[in-house]
Amino acid sequence: MLLILYVDDAGIAAPERKHILDFVEELRQMGFDLDIEGEFSSYLGIKIEELPDGSRCMSQPGLIDKIIKTMGMEKCNPNKTPATQVALASDPDGKPFDQSMWSYPSIVGMLLYVSNNTRPDITYAVSQVARFTSNPKESHAKAIKTIVRYLAGTRDKGVIVRPDGTFNLDTHVDADFAGLWKREPDVDPASARSRYGYIITFGGMPLVWKSQLISEICLSTLHAEYVGLVNALRNLIPIRSLVAETLEFLNLPNDEPPKIVCRVFEDNQGAYLLATNQKLSVNTKYFNVKHHFFWSYVYHPEKNPNGWLHIKELVQL
Repeated sequence: MLLILYVDDAGIAAPERKHILDFVEELRQMGFDLDIEGEFSSYLGIKIEELPDGSRCMSQPGLIDKIIKTMGMEKCNPNKTPATQVALASDPDGKPFDQSMWSYPSIVGMLLYVSNNTRPDITYAVSQVARFTSNPKESHAKAIKTIVRYLAGTRDKGVIVRPDGTFNLDTHVDADFAGLWKREPDVDPASARSRYGYIITFGGMPLVWKSQLISEICLSTLHAEYVGLVNALRNLIPIRSLVAETLEFLNLPNDEPPKIVCRVFEDNQGAYLLATNQKLSVNTKYFNVKHHFFWSYVYHPEKNPNGWLHIKELVQL
């Protein structure tokens, strides 16, 4: 059996329902007060709907409706995108947002829960507005309304769970070098900050995704891309260990042990060469210790033929 547990909500999977019922009965005899709620159609506010082709859709229309109602936007006109092409800045001279109608931090908290669980498409937009919860301006509230209008038109959408039959882990990563330049005041260090984003898929399905400003000031596009790659691998490496451990525990009926192929797609040639050739130069030696922890996992036909991490150069056409 596999069991996922969050405080007092649990989900159990087993080859036969009888195994689950026996397990629950054993827990009851030990003094646990348990209720079986039926099939796994919802969990922690996440709706899990089976589609005609056998795949499942994970969505959060209930929480989206709550956000819309809290903001009084039931009759709003839907947007086709959750954010503009221009990065959201701190707007130091902007008019402060009056929170008497709705709480800015509360709405951001709900949006974060939606974006982290079922809506990777709003991750970048929510990451932007989350920066200003301590001192929101009207421009930031307007950005939140843009997100909510987009959600109003896509309330039933979510992550599609459709396994491709493999146990492969693929990671796509990218970075934006100094994207806040000329958006923030020149004297503000934030004006030189870069942003990275990545998505990790398991068996062709979205598993983990993130969009975040880089805390350190990157000195080049290579630096920003490499930091994005490193942060993605900080998640990928333990996930791969967890998948390997789980597959060994499940003891799947295969002639050969299940193969886990880990591929990372990087579109910056400098970051790709540094990660695969692993040769430092005068321009890259300054982030030696902090960012090269994953080198021992990287496959190389000569240096490390036993490596399981395959880094591919993503060519843009």
